[in-house]
Amino acid sequence: MRRLLTVPTARRSLTAGAALLAGVSALALAGTSSASAADARHDGRHRVDYVALGDSYASAPLVPTQVDSTCLRSDQNYASLVARSSRAALTDVTCSGATTADLTAPQGAVPPQFDALNRGTDLVTVTIGGNDIGFSTVLGTCAKLSASDPAGAPCRSYLTGQGSDQVSDAVARTAPKIADVLRGIHRRAPHARVVVVGYPDLFPDSGVGCTSAKVPLAAGDFSYLRDKEKELNGMLARQARRGGAEYVNTYAPTVGHDLCQPVERRWIETFAPETPAAPVHPNASGERAMAGAVQRVLTRHWWHR
Repeated sequence: MRRLLTVPTARRSLTAGAALLAGVSALALAGTSSASAADARHDGRHRVDYVALGDSYASAPLVPTQVDSTCLRSDQNYASLVARSSRAALTDVTCSGATTADLTAPQGAVPPQFDALNRGTDLVTVTIGGNDIGFSTVLGTCAKLSASDPAGAPCRSYLTGQGSDQVSDAVARTAPKIADVLRGIHRRAPHARVVVVGYPDLFPDSGVGCTSAKVPLAAGDFSYLRDKEKELNGMLARQARRGGAEYVNTYAPTVGHDLCQPVERRWIETFAPETPAAPVHPNASGERAMAGAVQRVLTRHWWHR
């Protein structure tokens, strides 16, 4: 995800997580239309034309092996894993730092992601919206405020102290942008199965935190941030249903593997990653879990061209 700690335009292609890690270090913390078969029909007559769209949670920044240094894209991201398992022909244009605006307009030197779509596209996955609500900036703000009241919820107080919840307001403002994204996909790829892929479980679902140098969040802010992520995912699920797309819940299958877990069980990295990945982003295990969730949705029924 990206934003809240403003990233200069010339650096928009950098992952929000990498920008967040720099900020933390500075703190001394260191759908439903006709579609094709998921298995490419395994008969040699048609191979699924699959286009992957989205932000850093789809591109998998810093996860080995990186195959695009501008967008920080890994060949082990969920789209690549799904494509290999289903023998699909993948066009992966996911890019770290992307917002909904970057689907239809250039992201710095990177062409609009929608340029990859056409009438022959069979499958589209998209993970987007986190940067539109500025979630990485929220995390940076929460990290800065944690020292003021480590046992309390200073970030929640700050973000709700003006009579409304700034994050909830941002989620509401992003909803029509997601609706526009889905309309744009259907218009450019009218025969594609469209799948909105949600965000994995970043924080303990129990709300019990793990305040530390590697996770510089106040104890009471873990449950707040958990709830805001659930709001974002809930909005994405609603827009998918309304916009003729399917929704993949990657939150449920990643519960228990959040950034507070021991390194051997952690699928989401801390603010100071111990496994190759961007801060507060899925590592390779997290991307595999997301791929598994996508595959379960794709195999609910046979596709046909």
